[in-house]
Amino acid sequence: MIKPGVYLKPAVAALAALLTWGQPGFADPREIADLLTELQSAQAPQAQQIARDIEIRWSASGSASANLLLKRGQDALDEEAFGTAVDHFTALTDHAPAFAEGWYGRARAFFGLGRYGPALADLKQTLALNPAHFGAIHGLAALLEQLEKPEDAYAAYKILLNLYPAHEKALQAIARLEPSVTGTKL
Repeated sequence: MIKPGVYLKPAVAALAALLTWGQPGFADPREIADLLTELQSAQAPQAQQIARDIEIRWSASGSASANLLLKRGQDALDEEAFGTAVDHFTALTDHAPAFAEGWYGRARAFFGLGRYGPALADLKQTLALNPAHFGAIHGLAALLEQLEKPEDAYAAYKILLNLYPAHEKALQAIARLEPSVTGTKL
């Protein structure tokens, strides 16, 4: 006699693994969590390598078509063809709405076009999908600084430094904003 649950638990686990790995934007969360923990105590340049490793894992969509759209969007960003980048990243967000990198890429493209409202909306969506996305937090802080909201930018940079203490641009921004926001110097 077959005992109930003997085959069910492994089947459910296999199905969960298949669904997780088959969906765009899902990397091994334990591996990323371990890297994020390492990032909190790493010094530059090791921190930069760990951050890059995390970004590589975040960009693994699990879909060949999503990967192609991501690559095309990133290439357009590199060429400062921001309108083209918006088109590629929009196609990516339509194709894989749960893939945070599509939203983040489009936010960067909108920022490049000076379209701060849509950039802000896409950064919010990125962070809704991936709250630890230090690139999106940095983008949000930079956008808030651009919008002349130094207190909000300062708070966002502080959040970023909690995740990634060796982030050079955030450290520079904190040093730059500290006197006007808190009245003190680092």
